Amino acid sequence: MSTATSTKKRSPWAWIPSLYFAEGIPYIIVMFVASDMYKTLGIPNSTLALWTGLLYLPWVIKPLWSPFVDMYSTKRNWIFWMQMALAVMFFGVSLSLHLPWWFPMTIFFLWGMAFSSSTHDIAADGFYILGLNQHDQAFFTGIRSTFYRLAMIAGLGLLGIITGMIIDRTGLETVRININSVPASEIGQATTESDVIIPEESDGIARILVFPSVVNVPLASGRLDSSNVYIVLSAPPEEAMTVTFGQKKGSQDIHLTTSGVMEFDQSNWNIPQKQIITVTSNLRERTSSLFEAKSGDVPFGWSVSIAFLGGLFIIFALYHRYILPRPQRDTIHQAEDEKSSYGEIFASFFRQEGIVASVLFMLLYRFSEAQLTKMASPFLLDGRENGGLALSLTEKSFAYGTVGLLALLIGGVSGGILASRHGLKKWIWWMALAINIPNTVYIFMSYTMPSNLFVINAMIAIEQFGYGFGFTGYMLYMLYVAGQGKHETAHFAITTGFMALGMMIPGMISGYIQEFLGYQHFFIYVILCTIPSFIALYFIKIDSEFGKKTATEA
Repeated sequence: MSTATSTKKRSPWAWIPSLYFAEGIPYIIVMFVASDMYKTLGIPNSTLALWTGLLYLPWVIKPLWSPFVDMYSTKRNWIFWMQMALAVMFFGVSLSLHLPWWFPMTIFFLWGMAFSSSTHDIAADGFYILGLNQHDQAFFTGIRSTFYRLAMIAGLGLLGIITGMIIDRTGLETVRININSVPASEIGQATTESDVIIPEESDGIARILVFPSVVNVPLASGRLDSSNVYIVLSAPPEEAMTVTFGQKKGSQDIHLTTSGVMEFDQSNWNIPQKQIITVTSNLRERTSSLFEAKSGDVPFGWSVSIAFLGGLFIIFALYHRYILPRPQRDTIHQAEDEKSSYGEIFASFFRQEGIVASVLFMLLYRFSEAQLTKMASPFLLDGRENGGLALSLTEKSFAYGTVGLLALLIGGVSGGILASRHGLKKWIWWMALAINIPNTVYIFMSYTMPSNLFVINAMIAIEQFGYGFGFTGYMLYMLYVAGQGKHETAHFAITTGFMALGMMIPGMISGYIQEFLGYQHFFIYVILCTIPSFIALYFIKIDSEFGKKTATEA
């Protein structure tokens, strides 16, 4: 019985959309959402970039164990068991967030998620080839890509928005306070702890209280150089909570000199905690900033959202166990046959003409973007006193998961259309410019510190459009390199390993560099990091006809 006949029992529409949605979700969580989670939980940029960057490793070494997926079971079975494993990893992360050793525990389960996800990728992509005839493979290529993109929307956008809403609704009501810079002569005595008065009549509900209700900070004069703000609760909280105090928008000349993070519980709820606000030494004019004191159960918000994904993957596993077809070609390969060809596959890849330049290009093309990607979310979420834009998780998730993703898709489609008309060689330099130059919007935002969400979303859309357009060239070049020999599928897996390595190493060090330079100088440094990609691009060779639609394809 042919493959086509064996798969007629199950329409591809019944399993391709769900399979590729399931393929995209864990990758997005490990590569992008984990950074958001750790940032909102207070992990420093250097630490989160190092550990989340290291999570690329399973995709880097994926080609090394891809043959073993064929050796030990069918791809259909691998899909089921990896989806069950992913469910366990999601539940593991969710539960670990409530444990004392939550950071190493969540990293452990994210490692498990990364290995399970990369193995699932191997099985799912292989099953796609085995479960469809050539006509259906071509027809459903766009469908599988669409549902993978929908997973990006769900992970980057919807999940973050829902998590942000849970956090906002599990905390105390946010208190907003305007802080004004005025001449020192208009300020009396500095506020002290004795000025904090907790109302005697209380309904027993904890609320955030900020003293004084009107805060004036002295302009640089020499007599006074700062003002105190005290924060306390009106009643004991039901459980320990974190209150953050920081600037939401306004003049960057007014800033905190303290951390802005306070812990309250039933033993210290009525003990005022001091925050110190000052102005830059050269400020001579009146100005103002809006500060917020807010709380929210961040671990609970992430725990609920990630546990939901665990339940979803149990459903995926059971559904695919039933609905996936059973193509005759989906069999266990003989280990000896695999071993005999295993070394030859790798050797033939590295025997290609110009392979050194090709590998350097794959490693360096995204050298700048890899570092920006790791620090973009921390910049958007970080407090303004730290140089960030102080977006809420909901605002950031909307910006990247909807507006940014739409621009990414438009850029990617545009790049594909142009490359198909004129060939990759004609457009590769323009694509390299597109993936690198729009990163300057982060320099603009780090210096101007916009609070208008329309402006921020527009800047992200510009950067993501450029990324989508430029990444198309990278993917096409990987296909070009992989197609130079007879082991096209295996060689493409090798190129994806180099792609992941090119993202992993720069991403791991980006947090340390950002903390050393600060956001403004870091984004300038990111632009300088585009130079190696252009140097590598100069040395590669591309067939002028590659990518063009031929007469037989028209």
